[in-house]
Formats: sequence, structure tokens, C-alpha cells
Amino acid sequence: MKLFAKASAFNISKSILACVMASSVFGCATQAPQIAQIEAPHAKSSLRTAQAEVAKQAPLTPVLKRKIALGRITNETNYGQSLLRDNQNDPLGKQVTDLMSKSLTETGEFLVFERPDIGRVQAESRLVDSKLRLVGVDTLIVGSLTEFGRKTIGASGFVSANKKQIAFAKVDIRLVDTQTGHVFYSTAGSGEASTETGSVFGFGSQASYDGTLNDAAIRQAVGDAINSMTVELNKKPWETYILKIEGGRVFIGGGKSQGIKQGMVFGVFTLGEKIKSPQTGAEVTLPGKSVAQVRVDALFGDTELNEGAIVSVASGSIAKYRPNQLVIRYEGN
Repeated sequence: MKLFAKASAFNISKSILACVMASSVFGCATQAPQIAQIEAPHAKSSLRTAQAEVAKQAPLTPVLKRKIALGRITNETNYGQSLLRDNQNDPLGKQVTDLMSKSLTETGEFLVFERPDIGRVQAESRLVDSKLRLVGVDTLIVGSLTEFGRKTIGASGFVSANKKQIAFAKVDIRLVDTQTGHVFYSTAGSGEASTETGSVFGFGSQASYDGTLNDAAIRQAVGDAINSMTVELNKKPWETYILKIEGGRVFIGGGKSQGIKQGMVFGVFTLGEKIKSPQTGAEVTLPGKSVAQVRVDALFGDTELNEGAIVSVASGSIAKYRPNQLVIRYEGN
């Protein structure tokens, strides 16, 4: 019996020693945890968090909400193209347009008006026998998806292997002045999304083709382009116009949703004379002059499109001017 016990103990010791030696050479064959999908640095959640933090720290100044509309946003890459599709059947271009419209609205910096599907809006208006009152815009956005693709990279060893799927997208956009047709700004946005898997001795995470990477990369590219565009447009000072002058009260456009508060002071300037430039052939507006300052007394309206403010003249005079000869500009208190 003692001899049998010693033999059994010896065999167990050999098994343990063999496992230790194998582990030191090859590593344990355990399942590798799956690496989560990796998006570009400007992920959607982090973008919203950053915007919220900036909003808390930003000074309480009016936000100039420019009237913009999306025009042509097309897919100019080879991805998703075939002989059976034409410019009217462009699902990837429509996806970019929808993502851009959603992102522009979520920024809270713009009044976004429908243009790509305006035919459907007009059809609905006719259906209910209602007159569609379209609002003109200051800026039209046109552009395209100019780069889009996928690649898979990886490495294989004696006992391990890993694979990484990467999707990349690039969007180019232009801002067009609707009064002159002049392209006054252009920018591009890029995005990348990836997912990675690994295995040891055939054990580990496995992943097939991940179609969601395409959407994530395009979303990042759109967000990147809109961020650049917003920074450029915000360089222009906040301006609005006089709606009506009634006795001692002056009604101006813009209200609570644009950051206007009671007690704010605005400058009143004359609209400069417009002269055609012999050099460029374009119309040039000469600088106006400061004639008065007005203070906000009250606000009215309940939506971004019908809000306004009631102001009174704090200094200077606007008595000899018509409302369409003046512009209201915020210069900071």
C-alpha cells in the first residue's frame, strides 16, 4: 500500500511539473477577453459631455443662430456604387445628410431648415390644403463623402493570433452664401472606428464582419466637419434687426432661446452703403456708423422662429432712421 501511495504521489507531481513547464513555454490556454469597439477620439458621448462642460464655463452671451439648410450631400466614393444606382438612389449620401442634419440641430447653434426632402413637405402641405411658408436661409451647405473604406490587419504567432477591423471616412463640405453664390468657407472632417479580437491556442473572442463600424466612422467624420464649421461661423458678431418701432418701444428679433436676457445692452448701427466692386464684380457693404444703444426691457414669443425682445433707447437716437436702415449688434457688456 505504501508503495502504491508513493507511486500515485509521484505521478501527480509529474503532472503538476509538466503543466508548470508547459505554462512557462506556451502560456495558459485561457479565453482572451474581447476588446470593445474603438471609435475615433471624438466619440458621440464624449462630444456631448465636452459641449456640456463648455456650456457651463462659457460666458452668458447671445448665440447667433444662423439660418442654414442642407443642399447636396452625395457619396463620391466607389463604396455602394453600382450600374443600377443613380444620383437619386444614393443611400450612403442620404445617410450622411441625415447624420449631418441631426448633428447640426443638436448643437443648438443653428436654425436648420429642410431642403433635401422639401418635396415631401410640400406634398403634405397640399394634402391638408395648407400654404407652405418657406423661410429663406443665409447659408447653404453642400458637400460629399469623399473617402470611405475598410481594412483588416492582424498578426499570427505560434499559439496566438489577433485581428483588427478598421473603417475610415472623410466628409468635405462647403458653405455657400445664398445671396451671392459665393463659397466663403470649406472644411473636411474625418473619422475612424475599429474593433479588435484575439485568441490563444484557438481559444478567445471571435468576430465576423462588423457593419456598425461604417456608421461609427461616418458619424465621427460628420461631427468633426461640423465642429470646424461652427467655430468659423461663431467668429461673426451677433446681429439682429428691428421689427417695429412703436412710440418709445422698439421690437427686435431674437429672444430667450438665443441667450438674450433683460438688462442686456446692444449697439445700434446704420447699414452701410452697398457698392459694386470694380475689382471683383461683387457687392461690397461699407461699414455703418454707431448711432445709439438700446437696453432689453422684456422678452416675448415661445419658439425660436417667433421670439423677440422689447428694448428702449439707452443713449443716442434712432428717431431719424427707418427700421430697415439699422442693425442691432451685440458687442459685449
